[in-house]
Amino acid sequence: MRILAIGDVCGSIGCNTVRKILPSLKKEKNIDFVVINGENSADGNGITPSSAEMLFSYGADVITGGNHSLRRKEICSMMEENYFLLRPDNLPDDLCGSGYCFVDCGYTSIAVINLSGTIYLENLNATSPFEKADKLIEFAKDQGAKIILIDFHAEATSEKRALGLYLDGKISAFFGTHTHVQTNDAQILPNGTGYITDLGMTGPIQSVLGVKSSIIISRLKDKNATEKFTLADGECMLNGCIFDVDTKTGQTTSVEIINIL
Repeated sequence: MRILAIGDVCGSIGCNTVRKILPSLKKEKNIDFVVINGENSADGNGITPSSAEMLFSYGADVITGGNHSLRRKEICSMMEENYFLLRPDNLPDDLCGSGYCFVDCGYTSIAVINLSGTIYLENLNATSPFEKADKLIEFAKDQGAKIILIDFHAEATSEKRALGLYLDGKISAFFGTHTHVQTNDAQILPNGTGYITDLGMTGPIQSVLGVKSSIIISRLKDKNATEKFTLADGECMLNGCIFDVDTKTGQTTSVEIINIL
């Protein structure tokens, strides 16, 4: 089974890039299943029902989230109603939505789990991703899931690497999101789990993590924090990774980085 995971989509310009590229990419690469991180898919940050609906219509089977998933209040009702729209499951239980779903593909079943890191993201009050991963993986296997995927939305590469190695052999594929910079370390871990530290982003190439570079430079150089983040424009890229997963063993057999400019 060929699974495509796409990195953080930035605003309407990123959604439009998915629209332009994903259909032909799925056909060219014989993709069976698509996971897209959409927590920044709305203009001005966060995700809205409109941006989520666009990503689903463009080919996402599951949309994962992160620290900005619940920034826009209007998304909560959709989070509760749409089983395939996720936010990190180790966030406080009283928040809307959940961080896992099961997809019946007929010949196999897939569990998608979304978790948040804790390093440099302390304000989210997330519980241990290690403990939550163990519980959800056990639950997924009890429900008969043959393939288990985890999107770990985290800042620190060390935390991503540590959790990935901890889960090696327990899940099919592990992909990090959040930092918007694709890492050159796609691999199969020793016990058969596909891995990449960060998928990257889908959005404007000439930007700082999708935002106009002048705004970020001013913030860092001149300590000017008054100007609101505004997405850059211009040519875009789509970042992601393809995992070939054996439906019998649940192990990844090959990985391929996707970086389309």
